Amino acid sequence: MSGQRRLEEGALLWEPSASFLDASTMTDYMRWLERERDLRFDDYAALWRWSVDDLEGFWLSVVEYYDVPLRGDRSRVLIDRTMPGTRWFEGAELNYAEALMKRLTRDRPALLFASEREPLREMGAAEFTAAVSSAAAGLRRLGVGRGDRVAAVIPNIPEAVIAMVACASMGAIWSSSSPDFGTQGLVDRFAQIAPKVLIVVDGYTYGGKPFDRWPVIAELRAALPTLERTVLIPYLDPGARATGPAEMTWADVLAGPAEPLRFEPVAFDHPLWVLYSSGTTGLPKAIVHGHGGVVLEHAKAVGLMFDIAAGNRMSWYTTTGWMMWNFLVGSMLVGGVPLLYDGSPGYPDLGALWALAAEARVQLFGTSAAFLTACMKAGLRPDDRHDLSHLEAIGSTGSPLSIDAFGWVYDAVKPDVWLASMSGGTDVVSAFVGGCPLLPVHAGELQARSLGARVEAFDEAGRSVIGQTGELVLTAPLPSMPLYLWNDPDGTRYRESYFEMYPGVWRHGDWIRITERGSAVIEGRSDSTLNRHGIRFGTSELYGVVETLPEVADSLVIGLELPDGGYWMPLFVVLNDGAELDDELRDRIRAAIRTQLSQRHLPDEIIAAPAIPRTLTGKKMEVPVKRLCAGRPLSEVAASGALVDPHALDFFVAYAADLARRTRGATI
Repeated sequence: MSGQRRLEEGALLWEPSASFLDASTMTDYMRWLERERDLRFDDYAALWRWSVDDLEGFWLSVVEYYDVPLRGDRSRVLIDRTMPGTRWFEGAELNYAEALMKRLTRDRPALLFASEREPLREMGAAEFTAAVSSAAAGLRRLGVGRGDRVAAVIPNIPEAVIAMVACASMGAIWSSSSPDFGTQGLVDRFAQIAPKVLIVVDGYTYGGKPFDRWPVIAELRAALPTLERTVLIPYLDPGARATGPAEMTWADVLAGPAEPLRFEPVAFDHPLWVLYSSGTTGLPKAIVHGHGGVVLEHAKAVGLMFDIAAGNRMSWYTTTGWMMWNFLVGSMLVGGVPLLYDGSPGYPDLGALWALAAEARVQLFGTSAAFLTACMKAGLRPDDRHDLSHLEAIGSTGSPLSIDAFGWVYDAVKPDVWLASMSGGTDVVSAFVGGCPLLPVHAGELQARSLGARVEAFDEAGRSVIGQTGELVLTAPLPSMPLYLWNDPDGTRYRESYFEMYPGVWRHGDWIRITERGSAVIEGRSDSTLNRHGIRFGTSELYGVVETLPEVADSLVIGLELPDGGYWMPLFVVLNDGAELDDELRDRIRAAIRTQLSQRHLPDEIIAAPAIPRTLTGKKMEVPVKRLCAGRPLSEVAASGALVDPHALDFFVAYAADLARRTRGATI
């Protein structure tokens, strides 16, 4: 960061040029509205206001502007605005796979792929179409049909996209996870949905090291009694073979008789996939999204808000277990060309992804705030080492991007790049607030609330406020809100997850401040869900592993967004009599977490605590501890009468003071 000027929040960093504005998809869409609907808007603020006031008109315009293959009655756009329970486009049918594949043309790749072991290559439209057709036919021969679940433990490779689109084409339900998850993390997710077919790789390479996953796959299969077939993709070892009677290879699936690709018409709210986002207790939430809601939301979010047009190349560093993978694939809905990458973002060094972006000539380079911060701290200057002349935009998500990192992008990456920081959630598989090609970029701020997303900040009294920090809420429905949570037949967990605090209003669990000019600042999680490197998971996942160790009597974990954009996740453990938290025990705790969950679940430090504070009903007081560590005084975070042990927070007050000393002016 030498030579980089210090910035204040709100400092102007970029403005779209006249030519950029004129060429943007958003400008074209506004011209279309004026021509086709006689609607004229002077600026984005007026367009946004119309999009959230006239939800029916706005979402129907997305259908028509993008020529979405929605058949049947389009007039019943929104039957009931009541949340939860909103019903969209009743009587109409479509198919996600058809909407995606109608954009393929022979004059551009369907997708791009590279990994640590494989150089950049293209997959053409004809090859992709043939693979999807063969995969769909093969899955049908295995008995997969409408409503059946297909689970996959798979890296970010072309086979993942092919299999997901094939499932969608027949109305089957897709669910995927990255192969670095441990057995328990996979079982907690996939056992909920009772899959018929499991697609797996034998292993993967990360950071130059091979990881054999066959032992984990064997344990996972044993825990899924509904499985009828396991499909192996030989990825780590090209010579790997299926051996069991219920096993077959990916090549076997594709090798059957050729069949024409057909698309099963399904209702707008037919389940498309199951994603996972953990709360603070219980199993990860198994979130079900629908074909129609995803098609409309991703067309809007990727096409209009991120300005991806036909032929534009888009990368986003992600795994198949993060919603950003689904978002990246969604670029194909508007004719975009996704760049898939499998490997470590830091191997052989932090310049690897920048070099790939240059080689692939991407227009949009998507990543996490943590990656940009790491590049900044390493003193990287990508613009000096790589030809980024094609790069028009950088997307950032996963956690709030620090003001310093905003400045680093314009100092070290490209002075005329559009930096689009966004914030949303797995819950809606998109962004509530983020980039807008019509607006300037200000340091530390997300440019705008997304079209169709009626985002507000609620104060403690439930009043909408501007210029103050409040709960991020949606006061009107989005079509990509979950259809339901799996195994939640009466909707109890769904309502508790999003509508308990404000009945009829979606509460997301983020602190947000909306500025007078309509931009936004995300100020961290308002609940105790952890958000590590853009992957959200619940504290209960760690407790289920840590507290099985004989030395550990109790535990508590929190996640803290640091002022410089970093993320700090301490784990507190209460030990049984006679146990000592030495290096050997710390190593065993980390090994258990890494093996049973994943590398991303590892805490930054492990601290012995005398007791875990609990409410009178026995709940761990994660949010009060997090607020203490964020600098709130004890009097504001908990009343002594609310604790089983009134002195249980004393230790955490001292820890918070020590943490403040360690983080003042520096990153831990």
